[in-house]
Amino acid sequence: MSNLFTAELKPGRYLGFLILGASLHDVLTRLKAEPQRFPHIQLLYSPSQPITEPVRVSLPQNGMRLCFDGPEQRLRLIEILDFGKNHITFNDRDLVRPGETMGRPTFKHIYNRLFGPTYEGEFIANADNSDEGGGALYVLSYPGVAFNFPLTADECEANTGAVTLLAKKEATSMAIFSGPSWAESRPTLWTEVLPSCKVTGQIPKSKDVFPDEVSLARLHGGGKVELQRKWQPTGASFVIQLGETTPQDLVRELGPPSAIYRKNDQRMVIHKMRTAASDARDRPSHTSLRPEELTDTDHSSMNTGSEEDSDEEAMTVEDGVHGDPSGECFYNYFYLGFDVLLSTPVSPSPAPPGQQQQQQQGQIKTHHPDRLVATKIVLHGNIPGSYEFNRHRRLRWEVAYLGSDPITSESPFADVEARMGDTWMQHMSERGGKGMVLNRGWGDSPGSSCELLGGWEDSSGRIEGSSSASNGDSTTTLFGFPGLVFEVLRNGYVNTVTVF
Repeated sequence: MSNLFTAELKPGRYLGFLILGASLHDVLTRLKAEPQRFPHIQLLYSPSQPITEPVRVSLPQNGMRLCFDGPEQRLRLIEILDFGKNHITFNDRDLVRPGETMGRPTFKHIYNRLFGPTYEGEFIANADNSDEGGGALYVLSYPGVAFNFPLTADECEANTGAVTLLAKKEATSMAIFSGPSWAESRPTLWTEVLPSCKVTGQIPKSKDVFPDEVSLARLHGGGKVELQRKWQPTGASFVIQLGETTPQDLVRELGPPSAIYRKNDQRMVIHKMRTAASDARDRPSHTSLRPEELTDTDHSSMNTGSEEDSDEEAMTVEDGVHGDPSGECFYNYFYLGFDVLLSTPVSPSPAPPGQQQQQQQGQIKTHHPDRLVATKIVLHGNIPGSYEFNRHRRLRWEVAYLGSDPITSESPFADVEARMGDTWMQHMSERGGKGMVLNRGWGDSPGSSCELLGGWEDSSGRIEGSSSASNGDSTTTLFGFPGLVFEVLRNGYVNTVTVF
């Protein structure tokens, strides 16, 4: 009984630490941190449409189900399916009065003592006629919370008022949502723009503080990435310019990283040596599809290394081609959805067609050759079923330089490939259009150090997926374009984007 989930209900806002609008990554991380209280976690999603259809987290031992939208992965709906497996209070009163029911709140208790009178509810045809004899569900709705009461066919036909009919009925489930009523909220449940958890003060006292969220990364080309925060005043954005932005700039605008990983992966030396030799002869300077750019996406960022890593790792020399990358590292912003590679200054990729002249006008600052600056950014899609699922929050992105109809993080890769190919047709190398297969589950590499079951911790907080193996889909394909590398899953969706 000590592990019973106990929570205060705030209709339309939260149930304990489960806050409407919180990210899937935040919620799963919190659930996994308490394996005794949440011993069984089921992840339910559509394998073919994992980022357009809702994602659900079922907690059968706690009698709850949490529903997230696909594109943003924000908590939209909290469902209580078994009141006897949790202890919920509202205004210091128990939702279920001990000893009076079989673990379910009655209509009279809800209507008379907890929430008070409300507008007339609605009758919804029962989807399972076999259980309720062709009856219906009566939905008693208040702002931000609603209760379901089953009715038989005879009760539905009775010419009596709802209060008289339901006085002794017990609720079978409860929904917590954002909106004035369940009927009004259903049409926009998955698309409503939810307020930020932090700026609206929705977080109960003594709970974790959520960082300022980055809602969208706009890719402008030429190494320019604009991070937008739609919950702040208009124009509140931070621009990362590769080859220019310093670690101090990142910490000042985004706060300290969740972890720091010292980069020491040497597996692509053979490709780098070949590329260097080829560049030394006659490869055009605008070629940007080098193998090391393709494979150096988020391998290093998936490790849980930090500033405490050994000096030997920090001082590793990957090869003799690019010199000594002493101090090269990833800043991992797990809760913001991206990683930043810091290394010695390197010129970013060419600007998109039509913008090259602007880039040549000296917009990139010149730093000391030994000073670290941002040289790559890895944006994570956190797609259910992928190998590295739940290591980062999902961050949405769009390629801004493609005009009024940009490709986005929800675009199938077939659309991405067509649009990017048309834009960069005159700038592609001979390897353009060819993908490089990557398997994150093989070998002793940073990419294989974490598994879906348990993440960085022990596998005590279990997550069961609804498709593929428990370790996720570890085989992906990398496609490169000038300045961008797309990591594509087998279902055709982009899992990560590397900007360089």
